[in-house]
Amino acid sequence: MKLNYKEISTLGELKKAGYIRKSVKDELRDNLREKIKNGETTFEGVWGYENTVVPELERAILSRHNINLLGLRGQAKTRLARLMVNLLDEWIPVVEGSEINDDPLKPMSRYAIELIKEKGEKTPISWMHKDDRFYEKLATPDVTVADLIGDVDPIKAANLKLSYADERVLHFGMIPRANRCIFVINELPDLQARIQVSLFNILQEGDIQIRGFKLRLPLDLQFVFTANPEDYTNRGSIVTPLKDRIGSQILTHYPETIEIARKITEQESKLDSRQQVGIYVPSIAKDILEQISFEARKSEYVDVKSGVSARTSITAFENLLSTAERRLLVSGAEKTTVRLSDFVGVIPAITGKIELVYEGEQEGAGGVASLLIDEAVKSTFSKYFPEIKKLQRKDEETPYDEIIHWFYEGEGFELEDEYTDQEYSRALNDITPLTQLIKEYQPDFEEKDINFLKEVLLWGLVAYKKLSKQRFSEGYQFKDLYGSYISGL
Repeated sequence: MKLNYKEISTLGELKKAGYIRKSVKDELRDNLREKIKNGETTFEGVWGYENTVVPELERAILSRHNINLLGLRGQAKTRLARLMVNLLDEWIPVVEGSEINDDPLKPMSRYAIELIKEKGEKTPISWMHKDDRFYEKLATPDVTVADLIGDVDPIKAANLKLSYADERVLHFGMIPRANRCIFVINELPDLQARIQVSLFNILQEGDIQIRGFKLRLPLDLQFVFTANPEDYTNRGSIVTPLKDRIGSQILTHYPETIEIARKITEQESKLDSRQQVGIYVPSIAKDILEQISFEARKSEYVDVKSGVSARTSITAFENLLSTAERRLLVSGAEKTTVRLSDFVGVIPAITGKIELVYEGEQEGAGGVASLLIDEAVKSTFSKYFPEIKKLQRKDEETPYDEIIHWFYEGEGFELEDEYTDQEYSRALNDITPLTQLIKEYQPDFEEKDINFLKEVLLWGLVAYKKLSKQRFSEGYQFKDLYGSYISGL
């Protein structure tokens, strides 16, 4: 029911307006029903969950369930919980001054009951916006029952000159103060088992106990928990009776396609307007960037149980643009295009985001990050150029023979990080067979992306062991594979 909250300030006016009280779970359910009926998007800005997670979440809300979102890091679990706020009513009335957001038509706290008893229809009420009805607590081992449920407040007892036998000396914790709200506990398994036990009655019976005070407070809450499946065996576990009291457990997942991953990265990246204006990013560069995370999730060097967060691609994209921006500032130019060699700048964004297994630790975080970039280029290469077979006869001709011969005849090729756009383009154009091969196999490729595609071709030949690539302080050097091997000897 829509009320003009600005005109209603007392309990009597609220009753006269015909306000009907509703639980938070009924609010969510009713508003969700309307959105589904009207064909509206219920969880805006969450991509890739349209046919998996979102329908399950909607079913849980329609069932009025408390919810556990179970998934690896960076799978938008907290984002989903926060977006549930949009399904709440715009405003709700509360007894003015109440610590636990008492409903004027169904007061629970001693303060609200006595105030209504004293003032009756003239009891003042205030209005609470839906944005203020979201509470979040990160579960850490140092969280106490007092933090969540409450405790005796000796200062209050002294100020009010009350004995500890009087329930007015109680200080309510985060959960009672979140009455009529959505309450999220992130990383639930990190909560000590004895603290999890304190949630049993709140979830099922609605009463709480504080320092011997048994209070019958039928709290009105929508609980949302988040957890990582690996936490069940590593850092802690969700105790079985608590799991039993959580209505729906919903499994989240990573983006299933490059297109969805790109949408997430573009939406979440925090870019400076000057970067957006001055730096052009080829579409193929965005594909390679996302492919890095896909490669990491199946890499033998990465601990897949730990997961590879979507934040890996987001921060890598920000670093990629910053690498190009730095070159822009050094050269004094106004505009530039992202290069494949700029991907050296995304390595720091990858190394802190991936957990390595023993073999990965031996390679080193930087080495694994570089390897993942090479694998991403290799996967993208096959979409644009002919297949390179692992086994082929010595006399068998391939489309890449001219390029390989060019490197065999020459002394190699260097691509420096600080090259201006003109120098960069001139250097790549010097490799004539490179231009010819792209004209043959990608004749309709966008002209402004051609240089990036030439780099992909070079890096791809390195990945398939047709050329060699070395990093030196100023850039990259490409050479004939066997020539560089012999010179090394």
